[in-house]
This record gives sequence, structure tokens and C-alpha cells, in this order.
Amino acid sequence: MLSSFTLISLIGVMLGVLVLVVVMAVYAGLERDVKARLLGFTPHILMEHSPGGMGTLPLNRWEDAAELATSLPRVETATAYVTDNVIIDVESWQRPVMFRGIDTADPAQVEGIRQMLDLENFPDSTADLGIDDRAVISSILAGQLHLRPGDTVRLYSTRNFEEVMRAYKLTEQPPLRERFAETWSTVKTQLAAAWQEVDGRRGVAIDTLLGIYQKLDGLRAGDLRDPERELLDSLLIAMEAGEKDEKQGCYFFDAEGADEITRLITGIDTTDVEKMDGEALKGLRQVVLPKEALVTGVYQASQMAVTPDIFVPLPLAQDLAGLGEAVQGIALRLDDAYAAEEVATAARRIVGPDWSLLTWGDQYRTFFALINQQRVMMYFALSFIVLVSAFSMMAVMFTVTIQKRREIGVMKALGAAPGQIVRVFLYQGMILGLGGAVLGVGLGRVVIHFRGPIQGLFRTLGFDPFAASFTGFGVLPAHNNPLEQAVIGLLAFVLCSLAALVPAFFAARSDAAKSLRNL
Repeated sequence: MLSSFTLISLIGVMLGVLVLVVVMAVYAGLERDVKARLLGFTPHILMEHSPGGMGTLPLNRWEDAAELATSLPRVETATAYVTDNVIIDVESWQRPVMFRGIDTADPAQVEGIRQMLDLENFPDSTADLGIDDRAVISSILAGQLHLRPGDTVRLYSTRNFEEVMRAYKLTEQPPLRERFAETWSTVKTQLAAAWQEVDGRRGVAIDTLLGIYQKLDGLRAGDLRDPERELLDSLLIAMEAGEKDEKQGCYFFDAEGADEITRLITGIDTTDVEKMDGEALKGLRQVVLPKEALVTGVYQASQMAVTPDIFVPLPLAQDLAGLGEAVQGIALRLDDAYAAEEVATAARRIVGPDWSLLTWGDQYRTFFALINQQRVMMYFALSFIVLVSAFSMMAVMFTVTIQKRREIGVMKALGAAPGQIVRVFLYQGMILGLGGAVLGVGLGRVVIHFRGPIQGLFRTLGFDPFAASFTGFGVLPAHNNPLEQAVIGLLAFVLCSLAALVPAFFAARSDAAKSLRNL
């Protein structure tokens, strides 16, 4: 009976340590592998142009910024960065998705996508995006829309919708001459009355022309149809072409310049609204037409971290984001991703306040904070298993002291000191704690090593607590941290030793004569 109690106590400690070791190793493995995947395509440092801290602006000549970035310490590559939202359309199924542009000239980015490919479920997947309209999609998106490599998807840029809405709103507006009828009538009247002949030249008084110019320039602030805006801009340019004569107090125009001003005013007065609206709506066909992209691969996504739904080549990403030849920022890759904070701090002093540098840790701060919080919670919760095992050890030791009353009485009758009695039971608890800790850590490492077959067995039975669709990994990742496991084993040993100390103390205080008399 004593051996059975001791064995049960030992198994309890072992299981508590085993569970704690396995769960912490899995959390460490998930964090490491997810970080590795994120760093495969995420910039180690994102460099954005934000002059005066007034928000980021697109980079038109991003090659110059990339050249500046490569001069920074520990920077290996500097490539264009583009990300945005689009609407994907597959056989009349639409949903908004996030895309990320990949600079195919950067081998590190392409290799990062290649390592993420789900070759188990989609063996014909490839990360070859080339420069054509191709895409690598997430396994989550592929499952939702039943997509496979070789399928074609249509991508509607959400930026284009803003232009469409603007164009439709403009068709509801009256023309410039009616919308700003009072200002336009005043401008025509003043200009017609202001023309004067001075020494055979046609001119307009300086103050009068400046007043007319300011009124016309104020009209440019409103939403105008593109043909009307072009005519108005041309009119302002024609008025600027006059020759200023301070002595005469006039702006003088040659005959061609004066006729051009008159022609432009007449053009604004006679614009055909229906024709302008028809051309604008016709031009929207090019705006709203989707981009068709060929799916070349599917990567294994994880619901534990937010990753792009689609990876596309940089030129396609620029078109979808409405950037033209510009980009949103410069993606820096370092020789050591974990030195990003140090490099960013030094780089801020070099590039100045007009540039914003965001590290990969800043981009995923919420995710990593969640992982760390979960680890702390699991430590707290699972430590109670070891604590319960220690209490069971205490109960066993109390049972042992009751069963060994005769032996304790004999020892005390023979002159054994209380400290000797305490050490007998304390050593027994320490041996059980040490054995449970060592076996728990050892078996935990064995379970971690064979986690693949164990997970396969669970799947065979129809139970998979760590589905690949959630974690993003076919085999649950794990990482053995010897120091962490040693601390767990030491914690179990200390708790079991303390648990044995309490019944040992009561055993040492028992009365020898009473113990012998009750037998």
C-alpha cells in the first residue's frame, strides 16, 4: 500500500512537470516559427516619408530613398513597399482582402514566400511571381473561395471607387458657368470693360487683372469637370503670359495672347455638359475594370497572426494601390532582424525628422504582446498542476507518518532527535520530487520529439486540438529551452520538498510512548 501511494505521488509530480514542459515548449515554438514566417516577407524596418510629422507621403523617386537606406549601418537590402486593400472576385463571390507587393528583384522576399508555401495540400504551388499579373494567396482565402494554383482571380482596387464616386457626383453638378454664375459674370464683365489700347497695344490695368485672376483662381478650389478645369487652367496661364509695365500700370498682351484669352472664355461659356459627362463616364471603364491575376501558389496562413491575403508583384501592387510609379515606403532588411530597434535608433539620427522608421516589432507589437500574455497565463495556470501534485505529496507523507508510527516511536525511544526524524521524511519527499521532476522533464522532451506521430494519432481518432488551419503548421512547432525546463523541474522539486516538510514536522513532534502504546 505504501509503494502504491508513493508511486501515485511520483506520477502526479511527473505529469504536472510534463504538461508544463510540453505546453511551454509549444508556445515557444509557435512564437519562433510565426516570427520566422513574418520576417520572411515583413520589412525589418519600414522607412516612410513623413515631412514635418504630418503623415506619410508616397515616394515618387523611391530609388533615391532606397540608395539612402542602403547606406545605413547593417542594412543589406532596401526595396519598395506597397500594401493596401482590394476586392477579390471569384465566380461572383466578392470579399475585401489585403495584399502586399513583393519586389521580385529581392531574392530574400521571394525565398520568404517560398518557405511559406503549403506544398502538402498544394504541391504545384510556386513563389515565381515574375513581373506579370500573378498572385500567391493564403490557405485561408483558398479554402474560403475554393482556389488552387492555376485559377484566375479578379482584383478591384478600392482606390478606383473613390474616383468613380467623384466622377458620378460631378455629373450631377451644373457647369462652371452656372455653378459660379455670379463670379463668372463679374469676371467677364470686368475683363470686357478693362481692355484698353495704349500706344497700339492691348492691355489691362494691373489691379484689375490681379482681381480677375484671384477670382478665377478661387474657382479652381471647387470640384470641376476635367475639361472645364483644363480650360480654366489654360485661361490663368494665358493671363500670366502678359507683359507687366509698371510705368503704364498695365499688363500688355500681343494680339495672339488677347485672342487666346477671349477664346478660352468663350470655350468655358459654350461647354457641352452632356458631352463632357459622356466622356467622363466612358473613361471610367478603364478605372473600374479589374486586374486579372493568375494564382501561382498557396501559402500556409495562420489565424494566430494577421498576414496578407495575397502577395502580388510590385508593379501590380502599385496599380492596385493607385500609386503609379510611386511606393508607400522603403522596406529595409538587416543582417540581423533582432537588431532592428538598435539600427532604427541610430538611423533616425542619420536620416533626420522627415523620415519615419518603424521596426517589425512595432508593426506586430499587439500580436507579440498577446503571445507573451498567453504564455504568462499558461505558466500561472499550469503551475497549479505542480502545486496540486505537491499537495498530493503532502497527503501521501501524512499517510506514511501514520503508517510508520511504530517505527517513529521506536526511533524516538532509542534517542533519535526530532531533526533526524524530520530529515527522514524530508529526504523521502525530496527523492520523490527529484524523481518526478527528472521524469517529467525527460518524458516531456520525448513527447515534444514525437509530437508529429502523436498529433497524427489524434487526427486519426478525429480529434485535432491543434489544427493546421488554425496554427498554420502541419506539425505543431516546439522549441526546447533547457534553462526554462530546468527552472520548471527545480520548481517541482522545491514544492515537493516543502510539502514533505509539514508532515515531517508533525511526525517529529509525536509522543513516542503514546505511539508505542497505541500499537
